Amino acid sequence: MILIISGTNRPDSLSLQIAQLYQTLLTQRHQPSEILDLQDLPLDFASPALYNRELYSQEFLDLRAQVASAQKIVFIVPEYNNSFPGVLKAFIDGLEYPHALRNKKGALVGLSTGSQGGALALSHLTDILNYCGLHVLAQKPRLAFVHKHLQAGIFTNPLYLQLLEEQVEALIPF
Repeated sequence: MILIISGTNRPDSLSLQIAQLYQTLLTQRHQPSEILDLQDLPLDFASPALYNRELYSQEFLDLRAQVASAQKIVFIVPEYNNSFPGVLKAFIDGLEYPHALRNKKGALVGLSTGSQGGALALSHLTDILNYCGLHVLAQKPRLAFVHKHLQAGIFTNPLYLQLLEEQVEALIPF
């Protein structure tokens, strides 16, 4: 199973729309997948409970289990302040270390409303995921000015769809 993580907890995010589009591409290729939306994180997950397993809520334990059961993980990564969202880092910090990500395969998709398409965000996240033992696919689409090229969950720029399709084709045998 391929887990697609929408890398922000911002309501009505473009990340979630792209995660859903990515899931459609996987479904078309008969690849089972699930979406983990960081909007589903319990409100108190980043409290001191994050560092004390006995205080984890059942909701957070369920999300951790979803990551643990995934064979591959796709991160849809919006650029926030020249990096990726802190909520995504806190979520990764709350996963079982080192077993949650070690020796799994993953892919990253960057998006931004600026011209770089989240390049620095992908670089920062790649460093962290490599440290955690996740093998990251080298092909990382960067979707610049994404707000201008995504309407109602559909890309108006055919290149963006092509980039995702090419990554999906590389991820399946990875």
